[in-house]
Amino acid sequence: MKEKEEIRLKELKKIENELQKEQKRKIAGIDEAGRGPLAGPVVIASVIMPEDSMIEGVNDSKKISEKKREILYEKIIEEAISYSAIVVDHKTIDEINILNATKQGLTQSIKELKEKPDLILVDALEHINTCQIPYLSMIKGDAKCYSIAAASIIAKVTRDRIMRQWDEVYPQYGFAKHKGYGTAAHIEAIKKYGLCPIHRRSFVKNIIKVDE
Repeated sequence: MKEKEEIRLKELKKIENELQKEQKRKIAGIDEAGRGPLAGPVVIASVIMPEDSMIEGVNDSKKISEKKREILYEKIIEEAISYSAIVVDHKTIDEINILNATKQGLTQSIKELKEKPDLILVDALEHINTCQIPYLSMIKGDAKCYSIAAASIIAKVTRDRIMRQWDEVYPQYGFAKHKGYGTAAHIEAIKKYGLCPIHRRSFVKNIIKVDE
């Protein structure tokens, strides 16, 4: 590992290292992928990494290429003490709204961990049910905290794989490319083909008028 990368990772782990000195030995990072798209699920991931984990390249998933995320995903889940990824579908998002769907998935992701963390670090969510485990909410946590960054990669790769599968079912929308986000090409496809079953009706109606 190059010295510059080692320094970056040490800075990214600074928060966890300080907390671990306070006997918060098992720290779970939590992040989501897919709050903004017009189609598909939101995925919430939780992960507990070993205290000495230093996987080269771990960063906010938005700063990493799709190819590199796939490689890092495999390294993270191999090294993780425990991890989970919860998929909350488009129907639930429409029924209870995206914020509540994300919070619901977060609680479930904590329950799915095989080991109970001492502390949870979460990216910019508050008023959440963490199963009575203390938590700290951090704005832009995926860019500041190693565990949250690792969770962001798990969530993003899981969701991207799902959207690539949906692309095979509905190829006319280009889900493999834009992953359901509201790109110009995606909106044009909606105008041309209408909505498909995985579109979030509550999202699309605020952007474009379409016939059901």
